[in-house]
Amino acid sequence: MLSVASSVSAQTESPYRVEIDLSQQTAYLILGRRVVMQSPISSGRYGHLTATGSYKVIEKELNHHSSIYGKIVDANGRTVVEDADVDMKVPSGGRFIPAPMRYFMRFHGADGMHAGYLPGYPASHGCVRMPEQLAIAFYQAVDVGTPVTVFGRTLRTNQFSRFGPQPQRGPWPWFRQPIGPRTQIYESRPVYP
Repeated sequence: MLSVASSVSAQTESPYRVEIDLSQQTAYLILGRRVVMQSPISSGRYGHLTATGSYKVIEKELNHHSSIYGKIVDANGRTVVEDADVDMKVPSGGRFIPAPMRYFMRFHGADGMHAGYLPGYPASHGCVRMPEQLAIAFYQAVDVGTPVTVFGRTLRTNQFSRFGPQPQRGPWPWFRQPIGPRTQIYESRPVYP
């Protein structure tokens, strides 16, 4: 029993810490007082916000798959529902495929950092997605027990909402105004000496 306790305490003394800024959609790997790496992220969207607080990495798994979220494919392997959960009805001959979450670093409940798609706004179910190469680097640097601090607010702006990017509100069609860069039109007139 003593050997188990000492291995756990050895794991909690990581020289690194991770800070995740939800407002800036950025994760920082910090050594001492120096940021050694930063990564753009996609955190939890509205309805599935990433929880703020102070945590520790409680699990690392190289080839983790979600037990709740994924996609549903038909008998031919074509995607029927892209953003599915395990409780959804699956068509006859189809199947539910759990979402891959490679380089998974769990830090709170079901939430963790992992490699995933970054659409440019908060879009996950609570996890913190990172580009794969940066997820690999974070995964290699942190240990179980590494401190993780999540702070800031997930902002709702014109660029994203709980349903993803929204169309830009512009001139209504009946105004007949040009959309895009404004250009000045000059009439050409002959020049006489």
